[in-house]
Amino acid sequence: MQEGSSRRSNKDRSEATRSALIDAGRMLFVESPYGEISTPEIASKAGVTRGALYHHFADKRELFAAVVNSEATAVAHDIVQSAPAGTSAMEALMAGGQAYLDAMAVPGRTRLLLLDGPAVLGHAEAKAIDMCHSAATLREGLANAIKAGAIRALALEPLTAMISAAFDAASLDIEAGGDRAEWENCLQAMIKGLAPD
Repeated sequence: MQEGSSRRSNKDRSEATRSALIDAGRMLFVESPYGEISTPEIASKAGVTRGALYHHFADKRELFAAVVNSEATAVAHDIVQSAPAGTSAMEALMAGGQAYLDAMAVPGRTRLLLLDGPAVLGHAEAKAIDMCHSAATLREGLANAIKAGAIRALALEPLTAMISAAFDAASLDIEAGGDRAEWENCLQAMIKGLAPD
């Protein structure tokens, strides 16, 4: 019994260390450019040894990827929570769009996911992370809307990429001081424009 408790305790400690490193990495990657942050600085911020950092992550890039993945997971979670059961397919698309903009308004998130993510990880890896999270929720919402007849039956992959790019552009511009209400009006008009004639 004690041995099992010890194993759980070790696992809990390991997960806590990993979470602390991701949290510390996020704080530092938002404060300074990626290239200016060192692994000793991250370890110190997390309150762990550099050896503990390398036990969980091969290098700074792998830790950065974990930070980006964590942020993308949080965005997708907020989108999923935005449309309760019973919401129509079109209402779910609209609610998901609002939830995406809300989630991307978290300080530092737009920079991590849309600017530094592709710059550090490369376009392909950053896109793969997105396709597992917020783009996946968008794709599912569009597929449901097509199935329900709420929007035209267009090719799902390019449609997802196009709408995702529009929401990313909105997030970047809003972050830079753009008018969110104007963006929301345009994005909603774009989605409503997909309805069958």
